[in-house]
Amino acid sequence: MSLKGKTVFITGSSRGIGQGIAFAFAKAGCNIILNASKSKEALLEMEKQLARDNIPVLALLGDASDYDTCKKMFQTIEDTFGSVDILINNAGISHIGLFSDMNPQEWQNLIAVNLYSVFNCTHLAVADMVRKKSGSIINISSMWGELGASCEAVYSASKGGINSFTKAMAKELGPSGIRVNAIACGVIETQMNAAFDEGERKALADEISLMRFGTPAEVAKLALFLAEESSSYLTGQIITLDGGMH
Repeated sequence: MSLKGKTVFITGSSRGIGQGIAFAFAKAGCNIILNASKSKEALLEMEKQLARDNIPVLALLGDASDYDTCKKMFQTIEDTFGSVDILINNAGISHIGLFSDMNPQEWQNLIAVNLYSVFNCTHLAVADMVRKKSGSIINISSMWGELGASCEAVYSASKGGINSFTKAMAKELGPSGIRVNAIACGVIETQMNAAFDEGERKALADEISLMRFGTPAEVAKLALFLAEESSSYLTGQIITLDGGMH
């Protein structure tokens, strides 16, 4: 398998989409680096689960939105596995509510977690990738980064920023053989969407052509494809995975 023995770092991988991606890449024979900023127990449980299956795994508790913390995490990765071959920037939070009701601290925190974490990890991963003339960066974005969502203005802005950054970095890193793509997720069955009641879930599903929410496993399959040699000519793309939401 083309990914066997590759080292993959997935931010925000103690649950949801990040967890699904971690399991998929573990199955493909990769060295897995897990990360979470707060959910220590879930992170260690994930590490235990993968270790039981003899997967080379490292769990790092740390806030990816803080550059110095990221620097320490990358040093630990280097000491354990060497450089990162595949970076998956998945860490993210949401905030639902009117923009006029938000305070500066709330939007600064959201931008830091959703956008700065991508900047930090990309900045720390690329030097080795450029040296090796290979690597893949996959950013987990959202359809709202392209469409904009009422009551999720700052979240939409953060994901729009990720999309532009993805396209720009693909141009910047392409000559070094590094590919950069993003997955713009639609409504995925995660804890982030667990707040919806049954009526809201049905109304949302009715807006999706496939009449259901997506799963973390489906996002993971696309991430695997983007990391593999089979997509070797694919870069700078924002691929919408939304079940045909309209």
